[in-house]
Amino acid sequence: MEGSEFSKADGITKVKRLPGTCFPWEEKVKDLPSIQGDAELVRRVWQDIDALGYMYIWQILLSF
Repeated sequence: MEGSEFSKADGITKVKRLPGTCFPWEEKVKDLPSIQGDAELVRRVWQDIDALGYMYIWQILLSF
């Protein structure tokens, strides 16, 4: 999958991204300066933290 692609269908905006992500790495890396160290480590940590944020949002949504 390559970034977020928006499409409008029946007045609803749909965003194509992998389940369990808020901000995909492919989008976030464009906003960051060049990575000097281990880029794979940075990607993995970003995806782990992003997944925690996604779970938090769902827990709050389902709890109330």
